[in-house]
Amino acid sequence: MNLLSKASSPYLLQHKDNPVEWREWNSETLKLAEELDKPVIISVGYAACHWCHVMAHESFEDNEVAKLMNAHFICIKIDREERPDIDQIYMDAAQILTGRAGWPLNAFAFPDGRPFYAATYFPKDNWKKVLMNVAEAFASQRKQLEETANKLTKGIQDVDVMNFDVTENTKFSKTDYKDFFGGWINLIDRENGGFKGAPKFPMPSSWIFLLDYHYYTKNQDALDITTNLLDGMHKGGIYDQIHGGFARYSVDDKWFAPHFEKMLYDNAQLINLYSKTYQLTQNSSYEKVIRQSLNFIKNELTAENGGFYSALDADSDGKEGAYYTYHFDEVKKILTDEEFKIAESYFGLKENGNWEDDQNIFYKAKSINEVAQELKFDKNKIKKDLEIIISKIKKNSLNRNKPSLDDKILSSWNAMMLIAYIDAYKALKDESYLEAAIKNADFLNKNLIDEKLQVYRNYKNQKASISAFLEDYAWLAQAFCNLYQVTFESQYLERFKELTDITIKKFYDSERGIFYYTSAENSDLIARKIEINDNVIPASNSVMLNLLIDLSHFYPTSNYSNITSQLASKIHQKIYKSGPYLANWARGIGKMVHGQVEIVCVGHKALEKAQELQHLYFGHAVYMGENTKIDLVKDKRSTGDLIYICQDKVCQQPVETVAEAQEILKNL
Repeated sequence: MNLLSKASSPYLLQHKDNPVEWREWNSETLKLAEELDKPVIISVGYAACHWCHVMAHESFEDNEVAKLMNAHFICIKIDREERPDIDQIYMDAAQILTGRAGWPLNAFAFPDGRPFYAATYFPKDNWKKVLMNVAEAFASQRKQLEETANKLTKGIQDVDVMNFDVTENTKFSKTDYKDFFGGWINLIDRENGGFKGAPKFPMPSSWIFLLDYHYYTKNQDALDITTNLLDGMHKGGIYDQIHGGFARYSVDDKWFAPHFEKMLYDNAQLINLYSKTYQLTQNSSYEKVIRQSLNFIKNELTAENGGFYSALDADSDGKEGAYYTYHFDEVKKILTDEEFKIAESYFGLKENGNWEDDQNIFYKAKSINEVAQELKFDKNKIKKDLEIIISKIKKNSLNRNKPSLDDKILSSWNAMMLIAYIDAYKALKDESYLEAAIKNADFLNKNLIDEKLQVYRNYKNQKASISAFLEDYAWLAQAFCNLYQVTFESQYLERFKELTDITIKKFYDSERGIFYYTSAENSDLIARKIEINDNVIPASNSVMLNLLIDLSHFYPTSNYSNITSQLASKIHQKIYKSGPYLANWARGIGKMVHGQVEIVCVGHKALEKAQELQHLYFGHAVYMGENTKIDLVKDKRSTGDLIYICQDKVCQQPVETVAEAQEILKNL
């Protein structure tokens, strides 16, 4: 019997009508496998995954395949976004065995969870062969499978191990920090932006590091590399030129053809990146991307309660990208002849399509100036006409079937989006962005953090059901830290500290000097994983490094500084070679070696002045308002409006104007 109709995950619910007798991961399911002496299939995916849909249609909806699976296995479906802890374990198994990783992920394991085989997508006939071979091996070669499972389990447990037995903290210097960039040079695609090769993922934390690096070292190349990436992306098909928002990645090396699913975490981090770069450059193209992307978030991924949904699928009508791509003649019918000439030139539309199946992906093939020169039109007219063109195509898309919505709400992804709204507010001074951030914070406080500071991973159907992971605690803490600095509301600062302290208690291993991904309370898996490498989402340990550095400025204690030193020492040998995969770690080390500036604003206009200062990019600054619980602020209560700029808790003479403060900050 298929039991997924009771699941909360939209991905699991997609499989509730499969003839496969799917179950959720829980102790009852594993106990059943043990009682029946059957191996388990652990099938992992997510709602917006195109190839997950392909395998589902080919195999899991097929009665013959289902009969094989049901006869020989206990079948478990996992939403990797709800249970990243399980996904990490079996993804490591696939990586160790095959050298490949991705989704759908299919693992075979003993009832206690020890895997003996794992791989990704299988066509139907191959999947049937695998099922028969595994069933036969489980019946006749159990001893060999046990040996494989034991070795593989040990490999999974050891894969994260670095030099955790280091007893002395290794310190970085400014020279060390300056050398980090050297390992990146040969990886950069200077023509198209981003890193060389395909498929191409945005990797936002890499470029935010380069913004910091430019700020600290004045290296212009670091900024130029970042703006080249941002220009390449917002001109490409990975950016939705009609509706706003970014797809998960580009299948080519030019940012042209996207894998069309839109994820909340990608868009949050990219809005963050474009906002920070706008603060440095004041590039109006970046402002447009920020506003369009936040309109997409507001229209498509925002719940009435202030929470943010997880994703839009890549597919609609059973076809990848069908909602976003158009035949040449379709566009022609929507627009006037003159509008179509502009659209054809600007978006690179081709009669036989610029993509597959005669379809066209909208991308910025030419600049407005180039189109004006080609068509002999005034460029201001083209700008206005493009707005009309986009509006008409957007209106036409209402007649199409939308990609399905993954409407679960995840703590860490919501925190990322909260941070993005804050950064967009700082960059563009749009009050509606701050209002959205505050509304989301209120939602998170009410629904995903209980009175005992237990955080939950997910929220669906007015219920939170899964205990949170390090990723959730870390991003939530950072979000409340950032929200305090643009509101000076003490409740957010207190929540920042509370969440950080409980995270240390639940996840920190003081002997190893590192944070586990799962808490000690959740120990039912075969391995307790540790996130080290930054990827499309920064590693939760690197997020902890950065937020602990921030927290130590508000609450300077030896405990926080000791943990940051221990964390930083763990990647000392690796950071020069790993480049982008330790980019968020490098950001934290930049704060440590260059020092952060504490900006204390007091008086009736304290918040107004702090917000004005944050409109520009001062990557090394933390902001404090009048609050007697912060040691640095206690003696700075004033009837006047003053700005104190401090380093290492030592403050310069206060100034009265934002312009004076900006001048000091630029020279530090």
